[in-house]
Amino acid sequence: MDGDGTGTAATMAGGRLPPRSAPHPLSKDVLGYDDDDEEEEEEEDDLEVFSKNGTFADTSTNSITMPTSPSSMTNQHTLDDEPDKDLFVTVDDPEHHATAMETYFTYRILTKTTRSEFDSSEYEVRRRYQDFFWLKTQLEAAHSTFILPPLPEKFSMREMVERFNEGFIEMRRKALHKFLNRIADHPTLSFNEDFKTFLTVQDLAPHKKLGSAFLSKMEETMRAVANSVKSVKNRPDEFNAMNEHVDIFRQKMGTLERINQRIVKEFKEYSLAMKEYSPVYTLWSKSEKELAEPLTGVASSIDSCYKATEGLTTGLSEDLLPTLHEYVLCAETLKSVLKRRDLIQADYDSRVDSLANKKAEREMLEHSDQSFTFGAILGKSAEEVKQQKQQKIDQEIEELQADIAQFEDKVEYANTNLKADWKRWYLNMRSDLKSAFCNTAENNIHYYEECLATWESFLAVQQTEIKMDENSKNSG
Repeated sequence: MDGDGTGTAATMAGGRLPPRSAPHPLSKDVLGYDDDDEEEEEEEDDLEVFSKNGTFADTSTNSITMPTSPSSMTNQHTLDDEPDKDLFVTVDDPEHHATAMETYFTYRILTKTTRSEFDSSEYEVRRRYQDFFWLKTQLEAAHSTFILPPLPEKFSMREMVERFNEGFIEMRRKALHKFLNRIADHPTLSFNEDFKTFLTVQDLAPHKKLGSAFLSKMEETMRAVANSVKSVKNRPDEFNAMNEHVDIFRQKMGTLERINQRIVKEFKEYSLAMKEYSPVYTLWSKSEKELAEPLTGVASSIDSCYKATEGLTTGLSEDLLPTLHEYVLCAETLKSVLKRRDLIQADYDSRVDSLANKKAEREMLEHSDQSFTFGAILGKSAEEVKQQKQQKIDQEIEELQADIAQFEDKVEYANTNLKADWKRWYLNMRSDLKSAFCNTAENNIHYYEECLATWESFLAVQQTEIKMDENSKNSG
């Protein structure tokens, strides 16, 4: 057992925001709700190389398809199901593509909407992973202090060869589906033009050329590196609290994920052992006529428990672990968003400092003697030299004051957006984790009840047999 302190198996698991909306007050009450609080509900080539097996036969591009996932929302959700929603997005039908240069999967994106800015009410397009990555990059560039949902990561070549199977593809589909629906439910991100393009345009290639958004992101990254050695002055307490909360949250979620990964591994090993265990009793029963019935009963009970363990392991792998991993990625996103907010404030603070220095310089100039300056030596009067310097400093002060006014608006806009998005993210996080933990608890209860009932039934049969044997002996 390592430092995580693990036990064994059975651990849980509408409209646009206006540019200057009213500030959302944020205090530590927002960072930690009571139980009674109201709950609201780098563009790169894909490395999607996978192990080829019987499930995915290889032929020409666009010719290989997987069946639409039974969990797909297609033909299940309609605009009438949730009258308050006006945008439904579904990710389904993974399709394998193989060319001479690469092999990858695309996913069908189905969109239904009643929004007037869309030319049609329904759209169907296909997208590959790098298209989702492009969308995330564009959204980050346009909305730097919004909390974007995480994308599933790309994997190393070794991991992909091992993990590109039907189960992995389905898990990725679910993650991409959640990514798009988080954006579709967002009051600002869902109105982004790049998001609309992603959902509606058949050929995305012309829109993915390097443009101002990518360059601005590069510029932002360079400025972030340049300012990374400096701490932000006078960061508001609420954002200090957010940083502390995210640090603790990231550590706790990482620990939970590692422990539950080990638990799943233990369950899988236990399941394999039971799968090998049951046939031993079955074979034994064939050579022991007197013990045949109880041995067969033990084999049957072990087999039932094996199937129950498989079900519990599947639940942990497909429900709890993906949710924990999503919020591990969310913690990284939150740190990045907070750093971008700090960068905006750092730009503002640097201009405020420059203004203070210029004002101090002007005040010193008022009391300085310009008789021995270079201008005076060239024949200008001391007063004329001083006046020219004052005019230059006054112009610089005026420019800085205009810059400060603009950056003050940027800081307020960034703060307001982050506060509102933090609250939205926090409520979603509470709801998601609560649901995952409750499902895990129910699955554990069902698992142990099923195993208990199996062995109780076995014992009841054996006790009946023992009593019958005793009665038979007594009567004899």
